Order: sequence, then C-alpha cells, then structure tokens
Amino acid sequence: MARLGRGGFLILAVVFHLVYILSIFDIYFVSPIVHGMRSWGTEGHDAPAKRLVLFVGDGLRADKAFQSFPDPTPENPTAQDLVPRPLAPFLRSRVLEHGTFGVSHTRVPTESRPGHVALIAGLYEDVSAVATGWKLNPVGFDSVFNKSRHTWSWGSPDILPMFSIGALPGRVDADYYDAEFEDFTKDAVHLDTWVFDKVKAMFEEAKTNSTLNDMLRQDKLVFFLHLLGLDTTGHAFRPYSKEYLHNIKVVDEGVKEIYELIQAFYEDEDTAYVFTADHGMSDWGSHGDGHPDNTRTPLITWGSGIAKPITTPGTIASGHADNYSYDWGLQHVQRNDVEQADVAALMAHLAGLDYPVNSVGELPLSYLDSPVEQKAQAALTNARAVLEMYAVKEANKQRTELRYQPFHAFAGDGKAVADRVQQIESAISKGQYQRSITMSKNLLQDGLQGLRYLQTYDWFFLRVLITLGYLGWVAYAFTTVIDVHILHGGSPTDRSAVSLVFFSSALVLLYASFIVSESPLTYYAYAFFPVFFWEEVYAKRNGLISGLRALFGAIAGAESFAFGMNAFIFVAALEGFVQSYFHRIILTICYVVGALWPMVYGMDFISANLSIIIPWTAGCLTLSTFTLLPVVKIENANTVSFGGVLMLTAGILYLAFEQKITSKSRSGRSKSQVDPLSQAIMGCQIGVVALTIVVTRSSIFSIQAKQGLPLGNQVVGWLCLVSSLVLPFVHRLAPNNHYLHRLMVIFLTFSPSFILLTISYEGLFYFTFCTTLLLWIRLEHAIHVHTSFATSANGSLSQPPSRASTITSTTPNSTDLIPPSPRPNKQNLVEARTTRTLTTSDLRTSLIFLFLLQSAFFSTGNIASISSFSLDAVYRLIPIFDPFSQGALLLLKLLIPFALISAALGILNRRLGLKSSALTMVVMGVGDYMVTRFFWMVRDEGSWLDIGTTISHFVIGSLLSVFVAGLEGLSELLIAGVDVKENALDDQKREAGDTRKTSNGSIKSTDTIRADRQDERPIID
Repeated sequence: MARLGRGGFLILAVVFHLVYILSIFDIYFVSPIVHGMRSWGTEGHDAPAKRLVLFVGDGLRADKAFQSFPDPTPENPTAQDLVPRPLAPFLRSRVLEHGTFGVSHTRVPTESRPGHVALIAGLYEDVSAVATGWKLNPVGFDSVFNKSRHTWSWGSPDILPMFSIGALPGRVDADYYDAEFEDFTKDAVHLDTWVFDKVKAMFEEAKTNSTLNDMLRQDKLVFFLHLLGLDTTGHAFRPYSKEYLHNIKVVDEGVKEIYELIQAFYEDEDTAYVFTADHGMSDWGSHGDGHPDNTRTPLITWGSGIAKPITTPGTIASGHADNYSYDWGLQHVQRNDVEQADVAALMAHLAGLDYPVNSVGELPLSYLDSPVEQKAQAALTNARAVLEMYAVKEANKQRTELRYQPFHAFAGDGKAVADRVQQIESAISKGQYQRSITMSKNLLQDGLQGLRYLQTYDWFFLRVLITLGYLGWVAYAFTTVIDVHILHGGSPTDRSAVSLVFFSSALVLLYASFIVSESPLTYYAYAFFPVFFWEEVYAKRNGLISGLRALFGAIAGAESFAFGMNAFIFVAALEGFVQSYFHRIILTICYVVGALWPMVYGMDFISANLSIIIPWTAGCLTLSTFTLLPVVKIENANTVSFGGVLMLTAGILYLAFEQKITSKSRSGRSKSQVDPLSQAIMGCQIGVVALTIVVTRSSIFSIQAKQGLPLGNQVVGWLCLVSSLVLPFVHRLAPNNHYLHRLMVIFLTFSPSFILLTISYEGLFYFTFCTTLLLWIRLEHAIHVHTSFATSANGSLSQPPSRASTITSTTPNSTDLIPPSPRPNKQNLVEARTTRTLTTSDLRTSLIFLFLLQSAFFSTGNIASISSFSLDAVYRLIPIFDPFSQGALLLLKLLIPFALISAALGILNRRLGLKSSALTMVVMGVGDYMVTRFFWMVRDEGSWLDIGTTISHFVIGSLLSVFVAGLEGLSELLIAGVDVKENALDDQKREAGDTRKTSNGSIKSTDTIRADRQDERPIID
C-alpha cells in the first residue's frame, strides 16, 4: 500500500501491535466482576468469632517467614548469634501450638492491588488492574470489609483508600501515612512500627472515649494492619539481605504486641487472627511475574474458630510433598495450602459475614474448629455463593448468543444446579455430613469450571481471528516491501467487484455478530485488521507475484540448493530467537556464530579487512559472555564505575584523535578540519560523563550506608541526566555530519543514563554493544562492496546484477531481473537513481538487526520476566515511591539500546544505498513470526511461573515490534543530515583488491573498471 508512505506504514504498525497486545487480556484475563447477585452467608449458628484481625506483611515470602537464619542485627554479637534460628518466634509458636498454617498461592500479576483484592474480596482482577493499583482507584466491588459491621485499617496510602472509599460510607476507617514515608533509600521498619503505634493509640483512646469503646465491643468487626516495610526493604536491599530479615523480626514482635493488646482489651477468646502476605519477592528485589518466590506467601491463623495444629511427631505430615518446606523445621505439622482468594472466604466465615459477591474462594474447612455439621452447612453455602455468580453470567451469555451451548456439568437430567443443591440438603438432613461436604466441594468446583467455561466461551474464535490478523500483517508487510523497495511503487492495484463484496461481507458479518453478543469495542478492531490486510494483499497480488519472481526467478540449479539452505537457516534462526526467551545460552551461541561469520567470504576478504574483522570478532565474543552471567545482580559501585570509565576513555580518545579518525573516511583526498566549537561541545558531553561517575559512586555509598539520598546528589544526578539529553542539540551550532562523529555524539548522549540507571555490569555491556554496532556498520558495508565487485567480476561489467547494484535506469531491458515500473513517475525515477533495490542478501542484515534487538533487551536481564530489571538505580534519582516516574526512568534505560540500534540501522541503510525504512519494514514482517508463536504459547493454566512467563514473552515480543516502528522515526532525528560518503576508490581497493578478472579471464585494474562504468552511479556514494 504505497499510498500510505513510510510514515503511514510505521503508524499502522504501531497501532496494530498495540491493539493486538490487548487481545490476550480480552482472551485470557476478562474481568470476572458481574452485578445483580444476592449475598450468601452461613446461618443457623453463631459466628466462630466476634472480630477478626488481619495482618498483611506486604512482600513477605513464605520461605523467609519460616526458615532459620543467624541474627541479622545482634545487639552484642557473640558466637551464639551465628547459630540459625527462626526470625519470627511468635508466629512460629502459633503454627506449632495454637493454629493452622499453610502456603497461600497468589496469582499473576503479583502486585499489591491484585493481591489485596484477592485476599479481601475473594476475586482475581484482570491484569489491567496492575496499573490501577498505582493510583487512587477505589475497588468497585464487594469485599469482606464492606460486609463487616465496621473495619479499622492502618497502613499504606496506596492500599487503604481503595477499600475505604470503595466501601459503604462510614463502613471503613483508614489511617495511613504520607507517601513521603516510603523512602527506598532508608530503613523501612518505621512503616511497620507506625502501624503498630497507631493501633496501640486507638485502643488506648478507647479507655477514655466511650463512643469508640462501644463500637469496639460490637461483633462482626475487622481490624486490618497493612505492613509495607518488608516490601519496601525487599525492593531496596533484596529479600536475602540482613535488612529484610531484620524487618521480619520487627513484624513478628509487633504482631505479638498487638495480639497481647487485643487479648487484654477484650478479655475473651472471641478474636480470630490471620497473618498472610499479598505477594512474595524475587531474589532480585522485584515482583509482578509468576515466579514461585512471588506467588508463595505464608498463611498463619489462630484464635477463635481456628483448628489447632495436626502433628505427626517423627514422620512427615501431609502437605509437604513438594519439599518446599523441607528446611522450615515444620514437616511434622500438617501444612494446608490454599489459593489466595480462599482467604477471603475463610475470613468471612470466621467473622460471621456474608461472602463477598464475585468471590471465587473456596472455604478451607481444614482451618476450622467446628462440628462437622456446621462444616457441611458452610460448604453448601460457599458453593451457593459461587453458583450465584455462575447463574448470572450464564443468563448474560444466553442473552447475547444465538446458539448457546450450556456447560456440560449442569446439562441433563438431575444435573441442574437446583437438583444438585437439593441432593446435598437431603444428605445433610440425613446426617451424611462427610458425603454432603464432598458433594458441596464437587458442586463448587463444577461452578468454578462453569465460570471458566463462560469466561473462555469465545476463545477459539478469538484465537483464530487474532492469528489471521498476525498472518495478514506479515503478508501485508512483505507486500508493501516488494511494492516500495523492489517495484518502487509501481505495482498496480487490482480490485474486482467480487473481491470487494467478499471482504466487505466478511467484515459486516463479523461486526453483526459482535453487536448481537455485545462484544467490547476492541473486538471490532481485531476483526478489522485481518480483513484490511488480506484485502490489500489480494489487491496487490500481481505486484507480489512480480516481486517474488524478480527476487527468486534467477535462482536455478546449484543456486536453488544454496537458497533452500539459506531459507532453512533463516527460519531456524527465527525459531532460535523464540527459544532464546527460554534458554539464554542461545544468544551466546548466536554471538559466537556471528564472530565466525566473516570467514564465509574467503581469505581475500579477511586479509583486506582485518582492521574490522578482528575487533568485530572480539566484540561478539565479549558480548557472548553477558548472557552467561547471572541475571540476579547485586549493586556494585566498582563495576558501575569501570563501565563509566570505559565510556569516558572512549570519548577522550575520540576527541584527541578526531581529525585522524574521520579523515580516513572523508570524501576526497584532503584531511578534514576540526571545528573548535564542536570539540568544545563534545568536551562538555565527556565532562558530564565524568561528573556522572562521581555522583553515582557517592549516591551508591550513601544509600548502602542507609543514610538516604543526599539532596545535592539527587540534584546533580538530575542535572547530569537532563544535560546529557540536551547537549546533542547544541551540536547544531557547529554541525559535524560525519557518521562516525554522529555515532560518538549519540554514544556520549546516553552514557550518563547507563551509569546513573545501572547497578552492575550493564555499563560494560553498553560500551561493548556500541562498539560492536559500529563494527557491524563497517563490516556490512565491506561485505556489500566485496560482493558487488565479485558479482561484477563474474558477470557483465556494464550491467551488474540487481541483487548487488544500484538501479541506474528505468528503461526496459531484456536482461533486467526486476522489470521497471509500468507507469514510472518523477519520484520513482529519482528514488531509483539514488537507491538500490532490496535483494535476498538483505534478509541476512535484517536477521542480524532482529537478533541485536533481542540481545539489547535481554543480555543484561532475565529472559523470562520483565520484572527482573532492578529498581535500585532509580533510587539515585527518585528515592520516594512514585511508580510512574520510576517506571519512566526504567523505560528510558530499556529503550536506550533500541535508539542506538535504530541509529546504526539508519546509517547502515544509507551506506548500503537502501531507502531509510527498507530493512525496518522487513524486520517488522519477519518479527511477527515470533509474536505469533508467543501468542499461541500464552497459558492461563499450570504453574504461575509458566503463566507469567508466557504472558511476559508475548508482551515483550509485541512491544519490540512497536519499538522498531517508533524508533524508526527517532532514527531519522538522530541521523538527520548525516554524511555517510566514503572515498569509494580507496575503499574498493582495500576491500576488493586492486585488480579483478574480466569475464574472458583477462586482468583489469580497478581504474579501468571504473572507466568502463563511467556512465553508472557508484554502488555507494
């Protein structure tokens, strides 16, 4: 679709991929919330407890809560302090003597808002709720707090307001500290002690405040203590740090104090206690994905209505089969694991509250100290609450489907929900309590499966539609590449009335079905793109066929076999890139192969280009080591500084030898003159790099000493970051358009960012990666010139093959492999004379570009998860919790390598005589092979590690396509006006040798060959 132009194509690519990213949320993570349901609660007997106390240790991993460690902060260190011991002795005593414990398994995303919603409301929000948890956004659904008579809550301003504002007016009191309290550079235990102090103050006030005292004496009360210190400490110091372990001790002591306070205040045994966490914490101090360290949290309950521990001294009790708890010293105590939403059902039952509507939690009967009859009634009520939601969802689905197929478990005689409920009630009335409990559990599980059936009702249709969209994009992209970069916009559009009716009817039918089923607006976009793409491909089919014939028509005989092998290698490489998301070592193998790649061009080429090939090989081998390094990095000031020193040294050496470096590749024979103002501006850039190294080291040491971030360091850090991004524009005062100079300016522009925003070896990667990019540009150009001369030496000197030549004429010629445009216009003629056509060999360049994109993103990070990128470096600029600003800085760091690759590709396009967007368009076509593979790999069942990983892969793959399109525009900004001209004669002599054989075997000098071709434009200006 040439009329869209380059800009239109890129905009379409961005819009398409952003819209289709949403598809996995419409397919796999549709909001489970429905309205119009009645509440269900256990009736017929007193509640197990009059009040409930909920402690949430935000970010507490299950293993750290139960394992033993040496005292992390002994007052008077002795040898005894080195002996491992439980850091939470009070909570451990609840497990051993007073209550029931287990592991609560959370779901993706393992963030604070979804975790608290699952705990308190009993439902799993869709993935989009992650962003809503970063700002004040009240929950728009029922919760345990809303069902209580009154709830008091203390803790973080990020969690409490969403439940207090979203509840009935006056139902929930929220007391929270200011956001400035959440300073990641300081010890965060004060966040927890603040909560404990506030609770103590309220009960102390109740001694003199009769109104408050009366309220506290009522039943159906909930006290919620949100303890954020562990999460903040884990982010800042990692969950294996002494700070995190010390915070566990602080939480344990605080919980003990609150327990004793409440017991003394009420002087009864009618209080139930629940201690758990919203999510865990990975070893690199982050959470959000499905890693088991993030999804496994402790659950400890004791008090009124809670069963005592079941122990089996000398043997391993049930629940420990996974060996996860082998080193807790609790294997003789029965472990009762639950899903996180089950905690909401448990709390509602203990406090005598109705289950929150939309709750999908299953009441864990093993936690209850109740007669079996009450357990049977509770299990049936729990099932009815879930079935209420199923009934409403099914009614909605029946209303919007022309041919609804009911869930098989509830279809047929005697299988209807009402019939099965009646059978359970009959079993209870007959005293068959265990049988009724089993029947209720089965009914509840069928209800949950029914909810899933309704949730996935349209899955197959949507998956097929999305796949057709991705395949359509691939076909459309290649059709556009052939039209624009091979046929130069000359392929005719051939639409017939039949084709227009066919594609229009398909779209109308799809839209009509969406209207009937009241589908979301995104469905209309999902349907539009495949119809649009395939209609365009069909309309351009003649041009597509002509372009393919031009590319592959001359391949015959032995060349066919070679081409087939190359095609196989190309597809295998794409699949290798897919597998590299699971096995990082594949990236290492690719770099090793890249180091050996120049050898395929023969010894003559190698000997003529040793100055490029040797450092290229060294760069590839060095880069191959980064994917072998551990992804969990520890902040190291020396490594960060060393990377900065390498950047600084590179800048100083270039500044000192700029004239010598650039004069070797200038057009003409004379040496270039260096502009003093240009050197002064670059000197300022180098100075900013040096200052960044100093302030970063100072900030690291200050934060590690828990002295916080000095204001002066924060100000200077921001000045370094901002000035580094502004100084490149000052070069306009003294422009130097040589491509090497421009690349150095870009390198120095982002160097301060890669010092400020990194914690370990990332700076070393940045330096090596940039060096290798420069060598890639020069190597590709050397190969292009070499193969061009080789082609000319073995074929016609007056008409070199189009696969390695510049188009020099649009006059029809019987020897042309690519026919000229049937209706050439002035623009086509100009473009044809100044750029060459794409060839099959350019696919290799596109493949390397795609590989470098993957490497830039993952060489220093965890291949399985977006959440692996550490936030430590961000604290040097923003120490206070501010997720959007901190996320923006992190995104800046992640995008820097993309900007570098995009600038390198822009320069390479010009040096190879291609249009600016030629290779980008090819990459955006072949790259969606990976996206489609990841789309079909997305899972919502199995381990949460698998689920989170597959989601991350799809999102990353899609965003890479978006970045490629978006950064193509940035590339134009970065290399605007750049001069890529070389002394063509010197290059050709160096890279191809001074003489070549003609077709009849005689020897011609390079000068003679140039004279024979004086009416043609050079391959590269």
